[in-house]
Amino acid sequence: MAAASASSFTSLKSRPAPGLATIAAVKSGAPLSFSFRRPVPAVSRLRISCAAKPETVEKVAKIVKKQLALPTETPVTGDSKFAALGADSLDTVEIVMGLEEEFDISVEEDSAQSIATVQDAADLIEELVQKKCG
Repeated sequence: MAAASASSFTSLKSRPAPGLATIAAVKSGAPLSFSFRRPVPAVSRLRISCAAKPETVEKVAKIVKKQLALPTETPVTGDSKFAALGADSLDTVEIVMGLEEEFDISVEEDSAQSIATVQDAADLIEELVQKKCG
């Protein structure tokens, strides 16, 4: 370990904080320099979302079960991921088509690719139904 002398501590104490003008600099008429730093956001992305109605989630779960030919005892909830239920990309396309037919909506391709869970699908459906009605 390196030894620290008392003089090294006093030199640290006497230095002004970086970017701040000292009183002596202001009195002497020396030019002031300031440094501004952009604050780092605590959250890089803010997402506002409303959870879909339980009835919508249940309807989506029922359609997913039907499209994947899952046994009735297989639990499908909002947190269920299509991949975990055994769905491949073709199954997911068929699920989206079933949802479009059931809810009389049209899902854009980029939106369909972002659907990974039953809750994702239900949230998207509610959003599209609101846009259609509003």
